[in-house]
Amino acid sequence: MQARLLLEDGTLFTGLGFGAEGQSTGEVVFNTGITGYQEVLSDPSYCGQIVTMTYPLIGNYGIARNDFECISPFIHGFVVRRHEPVPSNWRAEYTLDRLLKEYGIIGISDIDTRMLTRKLRHFGTMKGILSTGAERVEELQERLGLSTIMTNQVDRTSTKSIFSSPGEGERIVLIDYGAKSGILRDLTKRGCDVIVVPHDTTAEQIRRLKPDGIQLSNGPGDPKDVPHAVETIKQLLGEYPMFGICLGHQLFALACGADTSKLKFGHRGGNHPVKELATNRCYITSQNHGYTVLEESVKGTSLEVTHINNNDRTIEGLKHTQYPAFSVQYHPEAAPGPYDSGYLFDEFLEMIRTHKKENPQRPRQAHLAESLRGELQYAQK
Repeated sequence: MQARLLLEDGTLFTGLGFGAEGQSTGEVVFNTGITGYQEVLSDPSYCGQIVTMTYPLIGNYGIARNDFECISPFIHGFVVRRHEPVPSNWRAEYTLDRLLKEYGIIGISDIDTRMLTRKLRHFGTMKGILSTGAERVEELQERLGLSTIMTNQVDRTSTKSIFSSPGEGERIVLIDYGAKSGILRDLTKRGCDVIVVPHDTTAEQIRRLKPDGIQLSNGPGDPKDVPHAVETIKQLLGEYPMFGICLGHQLFALACGADTSKLKFGHRGGNHPVKELATNRCYITSQNHGYTVLEESVKGTSLEVTHINNNDRTIEGLKHTQYPAFSVQYHPEAAPGPYDSGYLFDEFLEMIRTHKKENPQRPRQAHLAESLRGELQYAQK
């Protein structure tokens, strides 16, 4: 099956199709990860994007049940140099081709992904259209010209209702802007009592859940497209310890008076070096974002830069100088990528414990199922 990828600058790639058939438009980006294509496909932060894998062989270890980062992928297309239809891996349950077919995702292989990546690095990310049909190039150009970059990705990827993952430890409200499952896994394995809420949950609804801390999740798109999230963070900042990841980091920065802007081609991969300024130590991190916090905008705010990217010197971490709140641009939960930064979840929990000692309150009621159910129902009203 022939497939074509047309970029908005007129560049046409012709290759072999796999996965679903049809047409799909989106922002064309690239990921430098050697492994982890299943996690990339199922990362909600790729909503609305056509992802190019720079590693030349994709599909060789198949698809495993435990490696999904969300139940239903939101990616708009998948571009690889070579698609391996027959995986060799004892964990594999089915093939990459089958996964793409099940979720209606178009894949294209046998194109020069190195040339495509160099073009995106030089000119920046751009719109593209994937097609497995026989349309004329002029028809594809017309449809691509009429398409727009999505602005409602957070609404599409966030949970629609509150749900809980009970635990005996600190109660964490995870605000879902398009959260990866890895964040929930890291919190629950530390014994946290996690309540996941939709992106538009109000500050008052969150207060009624009586959290010990608030986790701001990752998510897709421009942080300025979700101004209600910024307002909610402003209202909660200082009341509860807060930890932001990726989009949550950008929203945290906006809530504190800083500004964000779009990167030329973003950071997407599992091997980005980040320096922690306090220790001068370098961590290898997993990243997936197209926006960054502007360094000059941090001056004059109550924020302090804690981490920087060793490749381009962009901001990778912030902390509030008055309140127990911090954030990082990268993914400490990895999935895929290194686990160098998993300690940040431990620092978040230690921050919560310190805050509770310094601000003693009446002990929260035991985590009885009936009590929690009542709180959830009240918060949803």
